[in-house]
Amino acid sequence: MNIVIVGRGNVGGGLAALWRKAGHEVTALGRGGGDANGADVVVVAVPGSSISAALGGVTGLAVKSFTSGPVAKTFNLNFASLYDQIAVQRVRPSSFYAADAAARDITEELIIDVGYDPVPLGGLDKARGLEDLAWLLFAAMKDGAPVFYRFAVPGEL
Repeated sequence: MNIVIVGRGNVGGGLAALWRKAGHEVTALGRGGGDANGADVVVVAVPGSSISAALGGVTGLAVKSFTSGPVAKTFNLNFASLYDQIAVQRVRPSSFYAADAAARDITEELIIDVGYDPVPLGGLDKARGLEDLAWLLFAAMKDGAPVFYRFAVPGEL
């Protein structure tokens, strides 16, 4: 799969390395922008307040808030500095996602390819709840909660 990542920081760069290792063709774009033409998937890995500016320098982009392409929002609770430890965990950690129906399969594939188990939360109408959940769990981590999280899917228990 041809993946373009907007953002080459800890998260974008870490995901790029994991997806390359999984056999994907990955291009990471930095502050100067670049061309996303030909991408099967575009991943935006920049802080929320920087998204519009980061996407402004990218050509050939198809993101729903800018066009009408399928969109997913995914979030895991592990710092990018821990990406190299994902594969050695006793159980795969979880990554939550909310997605349009057209983006679900590819979202799950990419989550699995970086070493996580996907946990679907529903459609994009759940994206705000995903953001709120992230803040709650980060607060728990500051108080000593485990670093790698695994959430059981109903029926797995």
